[in-house]
Amino acid sequence: QVQLVESGGDSVQPGGSLRLSCAASGSIASINAMGWHRQAPGKQRVRVATITSGGTTRYAGSVQGRFTISRDSDKTTLYLQMNSLPTEDTAVYCCNADSFHGRSWGQGTQVTVSS
Repeated sequence: QVQLVESGGDSVQPGGSLRLSCAASGSIASINAMGWHRQAPGKQRVRVATITSGGTTRYAGSVQGRFTISRDSDKTTLYLQMNSLPTEDTAVYCCNADSFHGRSWGQGTQVTVSS
């Protein structure tokens, strides 16, 4: 199994930046792709960004050019750099890891963008 713990969520003003972290433990060597999802109040969870074991990244259109996903070479920590945040980015952000054991999820971290 893979355990994930997110951190870095905070309240920021529109136009601000945040960096989220996701610490992985357990069967780290079995991890293939990792990613970030978010769920806004009253909405379904949506994928934000993914990164494969080879370093290929993909982004949702709404965050392309503003968010950057990255990962430590040892796969222990996943990051999401978020810039130019509008209020619409307010959500609970969760990281996931796809491994031999299936998909694992963290508990999430709250990001609030408000003036």
